[in-house]
Amino acid sequence: MAESLSVEQAVSLPRIAIETITPIVDQGRCAAKALVGRQLALSAVLICDGHGKLAAEIIWRRSAQEIWQRVTMLPLGNDLWQAELTPRQAGKLYFAVEAWVDVWASYCDELSKKYQAGVSVDLELQEGERLLQETLERAAPEHIDMLQELLVELAQPGGVDAQVALLLSSHTQHIMGLAAQRRHRVRSAEYPLDVERQLAEFASWYELFPRSQTEDAHRHGTFDDVVRRMPDIARMGFDVLYFPPIHPIGLTHRKGPNNSLQAGPNDPGSPYAIGSAEGGHDALHPLLGNLDDFHRLVTAARSHDLEIALDFAIQCSPDHPWLREHPGWFNWRPDGSIRYAENPPKKYEDIVNVEFYTEEAMPGLWLALRDVVLFWVEQGVTLFRVDNPHTKPLPFWEWLIADIRQQHPDVIFLAEAFTRPAMMARLGKIGFSQSYTYFTWRDTKPELESYFTELNQPPWRDCYRPNFFVNTPDINPYFLQRSGRAGFLIRAALATMGSGLWGMYSGFELCEAEPLPGREEYLNSEKYQLRPRDWHAPGNIVAEITRLNRIRRHNPALQTHLGFQSYTVWNDNILYFGKRTQDLSNFILVAVCLDPFNAQEAHFELPLWEMGLEDGASTHGEDLMNGHTWTWHGKNQWMRIEPWHLPFGIWRIRSMA
Repeated sequence: MAESLSVEQAVSLPRIAIETITPIVDQGRCAAKALVGRQLALSAVLICDGHGKLAAEIIWRRSAQEIWQRVTMLPLGNDLWQAELTPRQAGKLYFAVEAWVDVWASYCDELSKKYQAGVSVDLELQEGERLLQETLERAAPEHIDMLQELLVELAQPGGVDAQVALLLSSHTQHIMGLAAQRRHRVRSAEYPLDVERQLAEFASWYELFPRSQTEDAHRHGTFDDVVRRMPDIARMGFDVLYFPPIHPIGLTHRKGPNNSLQAGPNDPGSPYAIGSAEGGHDALHPLLGNLDDFHRLVTAARSHDLEIALDFAIQCSPDHPWLREHPGWFNWRPDGSIRYAENPPKKYEDIVNVEFYTEEAMPGLWLALRDVVLFWVEQGVTLFRVDNPHTKPLPFWEWLIADIRQQHPDVIFLAEAFTRPAMMARLGKIGFSQSYTYFTWRDTKPELESYFTELNQPPWRDCYRPNFFVNTPDINPYFLQRSGRAGFLIRAALATMGSGLWGMYSGFELCEAEPLPGREEYLNSEKYQLRPRDWHAPGNIVAEITRLNRIRRHNPALQTHLGFQSYTVWNDNILYFGKRTQDLSNFILVAVCLDPFNAQEAHFELPLWEMGLEDGASTHGEDLMNGHTWTWHGKNQWMRIEPWHLPFGIWRIRSMA
């Protein structure tokens, strides 16, 4: 049983309760996510006894050394208050809710009601004058003249009507809002926001192996070869060019084609077996080029509006210099060996893992890994795809990401974490900008509707940004293996329309899908061999990918995973949904046929109710894939999708009112 309060304790308690503040994550232990330039709604429930009027503000600052800035909160009804804040720079931001009893607003409310009801307000006018006088006595110097002028004006002859009009005027309310006493003022705890640039929520990632950017399977590709491919990648509409590890590759237990245990003398090995006598995580594979070549690549990328993302894989080849220089960073077995990496049934004999909690690793290893990231940031890298972050300590990531972003707020971290939901959310909470998702394995209409909806709801919407990769070097989805060209277009449409973040591994545009038998992996995987390609091979979907990326750029509703709403279509093989901006100025409808082999047709509903229109209203429609326009009449419509032509429709809808 709780201990009872003394009267002295009770009278000191806040009179106003501040509840249900949003957005907050884990009671403020972690930062909610926000974007530079995007309006963010901050809300709270404010409760106070009686009929007095409340006032409230959001106060915010970037550090304890800064002066609080203020944004007025407005009541939305049922005790809910809200303010809009638009962050202007990346970095941490802290906010709190401040509320008080607005004595002047309460007085004006009572005066107005009585005056309009024809009740005598003589006493109320005297009370108003007294409130002005009391405010003057406590006023700051900059408010004294304004208050004195009000009192002088109130004393002028003119009758009750003129006095009431003066006291209720917006001018008087403004002055009293500046100068009036804030009674029973209470402030909430401070809560953090992690503000990032737009690329953290809206980006198209293209993954390639630099060593395969060659026309000869016997010649290792170079950074200069990547530069030659950049125009094609940029024309497709990608803005992030992502490389798997580009470091020296070990020789010990090097893997051969298709992950075989025996490598030939010319087999390049897996780039994830990082480190050799030529260097480790801060070195470049010599066959790719040197640091000057890499700088030239970064400069070329920027000229094409591309940013470079690197894989940050915390693992080592047995030949990595760290094993010799820092043996205490590893956990050695009784026979003097180190356990190689395993993910049963997969075995990675060419990889060993570091140990974060040995005496020598704390903090030596932690600092060395941080310095690796800083090194690449200094070379012009702005994004990092982190390999399997859920297998590394969470405190390490929380520290490293905060440390990097304090120095370089524009750096973005993508978590490659196909793991339990709680862990995926936790990685977002402790600082990862975005994450791989379960989208790769969501194929049916119920699965997709449920998942897209879940990502739009708390707690996910406040702590997790989904990057819908359609494939990866590790994942050749079963759906793509069996669905042909139409299947690739289906997944591209779902990814590009479902989230502001999507990615594809090179070869997807060529509809590559040949698997290892019975496995969700590629035959002749590029992870173990060079893989030259004909990027203009017949049957490619380059034009469609280009168009999808262009549509995303021109429609703000598609630049985030938020704003998703599933709508009614009477066919279980068609996923039909809308993406819209908060003000409905950009309203996109998407219908995707999930059957790659058969035509599907159905009646469906236009969401006229969301636009404030009657069921029989007319609307303007535009097909964003081909530019065709038309007029829809009424709510109920009909569609037919033939996957051999195009397995989806993307329409912009506008009111004709």
